[in-house]
Amino acid sequence: MMKKPKILSALMVLGLSASLLGQVPVMAEEADQTQTTDAAGGITTNSISGWPQASDISSEAAVVMENSTNTVLYSKNADEVLFPGSTVKIMTCLLALENAQLTDQVTMTATGVSGVTDGGASISSQVDEVFTVEQCLYAIMVASANDIALQIAEHVGGSVDNFVQMMNSRAQELGCTNTVFTNPTGLPDDNQHTTAHDMALIMQAAIQSESFRTIAAATSYTIPATNKAADRNLTSKFTMTDTASTGFYEGCIGGKEGYTEASGSTLVCAAQRDGMTLISVVLKGASGQTAPDAASILNYGFDQFQLLSLGDSDFSIISGGDVVVPNGTAEDSLTTEDTQNGDEIDRTYLFNGAAVGSAVLEVTQAQDTASVQEGEQNMQAAREYSEAHTYIPYYVIAGAFLILLIFFIWRIVKVVKS
Repeated sequence: MMKKPKILSALMVLGLSASLLGQVPVMAEEADQTQTTDAAGGITTNSISGWPQASDISSEAAVVMENSTNTVLYSKNADEVLFPGSTVKIMTCLLALENAQLTDQVTMTATGVSGVTDGGASISSQVDEVFTVEQCLYAIMVASANDIALQIAEHVGGSVDNFVQMMNSRAQELGCTNTVFTNPTGLPDDNQHTTAHDMALIMQAAIQSESFRTIAAATSYTIPATNKAADRNLTSKFTMTDTASTGFYEGCIGGKEGYTEASGSTLVCAAQRDGMTLISVVLKGASGQTAPDAASILNYGFDQFQLLSLGDSDFSIISGGDVVVPNGTAEDSLTTEDTQNGDEIDRTYLFNGAAVGSAVLEVTQAQDTASVQEGEQNMQAAREYSEAHTYIPYYVIAGAFLILLIFFIWRIVKVVKS
């Protein structure tokens, strides 16, 4: 009678030991996942399988996006809502370029002149002083002039409030999802915010304008004497386009940097090398650190990725067809997702689940391809059916036919001879 309790006890101990052993790998796996997340430092692109691993930077949020494909190469807290600082002025200039002529005259009013004493940068404009729109945009981008930004807003929008509405509408059109503008200057406001990814979309729209590229790349500019003041010599503090600065970045085509206590140091720029244009955004950085951070992640993008054109091998592509992928990636490594849109097909190219490009295809050619494939499937089905329902092998039938043919020929020859 004592053996049964002993056997049961032994079985319970064995089961408990087995369960404990089974839990050890799970706990280890959870620990490994935690280490992976911590090591990524908030860089979500590092979690893409096969993606080049990027180093962390000191700034709170950052993104590197390729211009022609919208491919995000580097993403660190890219959707975190933060204050934009003076980078707001990129949107201010974009709207001015889209809604006014460079030669239009802008007359300063009390609205703009109020920016001279608002605690930010200005060019000390005066009421009734007249500038051209082009001069205003240089003042905004080179000197970060708040007085001129306010006046451009009133000139283009009729009022600053209406211009701010235009800014928010344009941001939505560009695909921004977490951006709210409350002023055209970037001065602190608790309700004004953006994300690194949204600012990349705004910069992408701005650099489509050659005028913006020229203005944003300027390291200095002289406003000629006006009806109220002598010449003004403006000098930019944006170092990435200044060949004389240690912060100069080869290939940088322009940008804007700013700082407020609320936003920290912020920077938005674009650079071009070897036919590829990258947009870099760095938000909430330490003073003097955003330019090195931007340069670091731009180098990562240019060094680790390549631009491929798939349109050369696929003649059904109407537009698009470019992809940005890690160096050494072959076309057959990509997968696609297709969505029919009327008479066209919208195709997205994926690298291990990450979008790396898109294209628009002709739906008719896609249907022709489908018809050919369907025809081949029907032919194969017919052959399989024929084989399955023919009881006499084909070679027996062919042999019998050949014997009959020889017999008929022999009979004809015999008749002829007779």
